[in-house]
Amino acid sequence: MQSNGGRQTLCRAGSSLLRAALAPSSPAATSAAVRAYTSTSPLNERIVVAVGGNALQRRGERLTIENSLKAAADMAPTIAKLARDHELVLTHGNGPQVGELALERSAATFDVLGAESMGQIGYVLAQALSSVGCTTAPIICQVVVDPNDDAFRDPTKFVGPIYGAKEATALSQSLGWAMKPDGEYFRRVVPSPPPGEILQVSAIRTLLEQAPGVLPIACGGGGIPVSRIPSNPTTLTGVEAVIDKDRCGAKLANELDADGFIVLTDGGGIWQNFGKPDAREMKAATPEYLEGTKAGKNFPGSMGPKIQAAIDFVNGGEEGAWAAIGDLNDAAKIFGNDEGTLIKHDIGGDGHEGVIWRESRATFDSKPKQSKEPHKSG
Repeated sequence: MQSNGGRQTLCRAGSSLLRAALAPSSPAATSAAVRAYTSTSPLNERIVVAVGGNALQRRGERLTIENSLKAAADMAPTIAKLARDHELVLTHGNGPQVGELALERSAATFDVLGAESMGQIGYVLAQALSSVGCTTAPIICQVVVDPNDDAFRDPTKFVGPIYGAKEATALSQSLGWAMKPDGEYFRRVVPSPPPGEILQVSAIRTLLEQAPGVLPIACGGGGIPVSRIPSNPTTLTGVEAVIDKDRCGAKLANELDADGFIVLTDGGGIWQNFGKPDAREMKAATPEYLEGTKAGKNFPGSMGPKIQAAIDFVNGGEEGAWAAIGDLNDAAKIFGNDEGTLIKHDIGGDGHEGVIWRESRATFDSKPKQSKEPHKSG
C-alpha cells in the first residue's frame, strides 16, 4: 500500500497516464502537474469517470433491482480503487433504467423519470461502494437545456430495452413513441439536447475540496433536464428529454477543472474497421485526428457520442487535459495507456499523424473486444 508521502510524490510527478502518453524526451513529461483549483485532498489528479447504464445490467439478464445490486457489487472494487488513487467524481448512464420506468409509468414526464432513475441508481452504487469501504454522496443534479434546440425536432437518444420490428411498430402506434433502429433491433428515442448549465456544480466542487474522503456521484443519466421561464429566469420547469450522460460528464469535468475524463464501457477503446479481420484499436489519438476522420460516427449504439464527449472535454480543458475510453474491467490499465484509447492534443511518441495504433492487437487479437450486441449505454 502506498504511503501518503508516496502519494504526494506521485502527485508532484503527474499521473502515470500522462507519463506513459508523453514521449520521454518531452519537457512536459517531467514537469509538475499544475492544478487550476484549490483542494485539501492529497490524492492524485482530479478525474470524472462515466459508466454506462448497462454497467448495472449484465447482458442476458433482466433489469431488476436484485440484478443491478449484483452488477454494482462487481463494479464497486474497480471504482473504489480509482477513488483511492485519484480525486474522483462518478457519473453514470440511465438509458435502460429510465426506459423501464417509462414502460411502467407511461404518463410520467422524462424529467421526473430521470430524477427517479438518478436516485435509484445512486442508491445502488452507494450501497455497493459502501461495502468495499468507499463513502459516497449521490447528488440529484438539474441541468439547464434550451427547449428550442434542434434536438427536439429529431429525437436520437436511445432509452429502454430493445424490440423487434413488429413490437416496435405496435408501441409506436399505441403510445406515440418515436422508434429508431439500434443495430438489428429497435429502441425508443427521445430528444437529447446538449447540457447547458449544471446547477449543482458548486456543491460538487465543495465536496471535492472540503471532503476528500467522499466520492460524489453526480449528473446521473445526464442530469435532470430543466429550462428557465423566459419571463422569470429564476423559475425552472422540467423538460421532456434525456441528456447524453457522456456529453454532460464532459461538461462537468470541464467545469470542475478536471485533469482527466474517462468513459468506461462494456467494450474496448476506439477501433478502426470494427468487426473486420483487419480491425485494430487506437492506443492514442488527438482530437484533430478523430474529428478529421469522423471516427466513431458509424459505430454501433452510442460510441460516436462517447468519442465526441472525449473530444469536447480535451478541447475545452486546460493545457494537458486528457480523456480515455476503455473497458470497465480494464480501468486500472487505462491509466498506463495499456488498455483503451487515450485522447490528448500531444500524444508524443509515434503519433506524428495524430494516432498511435496497438499493432499487437491486430497480430494477436483476431476479434475486437467490443461487443457486437446492441449497445445499451445511457
